[in-house]
Amino acid sequence: MSPSILPFFLHFVFTLCLNLPSSSQSRLPVVAPIYKDHTTSQYILPVDLATPPRPTNLLLDLGSLFSWINCYAPNNYTSSTYRNIPCNFTVCGAIDSFACGYCYDLPAGPTCSNNTCEYFPENPYSRTVGLENAVIDVLSLGSTVPSGPPESIPDFIFSCAKPDLLKNFAKGVSGLAAFGYSNESIPFQVSNGLSLPRIFAICLSGSRSPPGPVFLGSAGPYDFPPPGTDLSKGLIYTPILLDPYGDTVITYVRPSAEYFIGVSAIRVNSKNVPLNRTLLKIDPKTGYGGTRLSTIAKYTTLHPSIFKAVTEAFVQESSAMNLTITDPVEPFTICYPAENITATRVGPAVPTIDLVLQSSNVYWRIYGANSMVSVGRRKEYSCLGFVDGGPKARTSIVIGGYQMEDNLLQFDIEAMRLGFSSSVLARGTTCADYKF
Repeated sequence: MSPSILPFFLHFVFTLCLNLPSSSQSRLPVVAPIYKDHTTSQYILPVDLATPPRPTNLLLDLGSLFSWINCYAPNNYTSSTYRNIPCNFTVCGAIDSFACGYCYDLPAGPTCSNNTCEYFPENPYSRTVGLENAVIDVLSLGSTVPSGPPESIPDFIFSCAKPDLLKNFAKGVSGLAAFGYSNESIPFQVSNGLSLPRIFAICLSGSRSPPGPVFLGSAGPYDFPPPGTDLSKGLIYTPILLDPYGDTVITYVRPSAEYFIGVSAIRVNSKNVPLNRTLLKIDPKTGYGGTRLSTIAKYTTLHPSIFKAVTEAFVQESSAMNLTITDPVEPFTICYPAENITATRVGPAVPTIDLVLQSSNVYWRIYGANSMVSVGRRKEYSCLGFVDGGPKARTSIVIGGYQMEDNLLQFDIEAMRLGFSSSVLARGTTCADYKF
């Protein structure tokens, strides 16, 4: 065996060993912060990459296969521990990437190496795609104990990308943190690298300063103030579903990396909304329809017919609460004078919206804190934070970041189920209250 291939062979064997079942959890889970950029409504995961460690802010994407960063100017990627991946290596075939890169007489580096596996990094907003070298290097993030040192993954796999792929990303963000259903996503690599269960949980904060946590490799407890508040207790579970067809150049030949759940009905103030229920299921022939979770979508988007039915029901129920709509404020169509709405512990006092799942008593309740958005120069309006996805929408319901804030979501990949809390405000805490 060639000496240059030996490290990759050992890495492959090491990864296989980590995937074997373990009778006990040998490592503590990793907890890392997630910040919200309020200019873009994007969620940012800070990590360290390379040797010496380079602080790097990454856009959190629940639907991506693998992570990528800008390896080019103005901050060219340098590291004493990086390695390129030979063509036809296992991790190339795992995401159906059969591209092979050659640089010939150009200087060797992370972005240029002969006989190197290449990935297709994608911008989730513009849907533009690059073709770049896959790289292995050290990733450090979060900690296993409060105020402890970052936890390191020495064989982290990601892709380089050119700076133009960062279009529409928040200022200071250098790449993308993949959290999708893939062996190359960050949660999967952390679990494999540290011999932890394939479970992660996110609690997105809408606060302007304190972040919310992501728990990697842990089914709980998730301890929040006030003392004794363990958000892993009382979670409601529903199956995680996968779309059999991806809709990008990366995933067209394999199932999507995005997480779907089986919404079967929608209720407003506990009353069923009349819907075309065929839209709620994923079409096995086309991959259209269904309900997915997205940290890329700012707000929940609905198929036009679903949007019409839900907004009409919401207006009717709000009218019974003596609330009268006012002029719409883009991108929203249903708005109210904020001064007319009473504040409660779970946000504005408006009709509740239930996403009903596998049975009538299993539902994700959306209170006013997650359904209503304050808008206007003086925040004088409160608008229903759901938008029309348009007639060409691939997915019928996309649950956006705003509706996930201050909700704990546990992605149990081993059991293929989603645990959800509904609003943690009802338990007297917020995602920003977590003590790192």
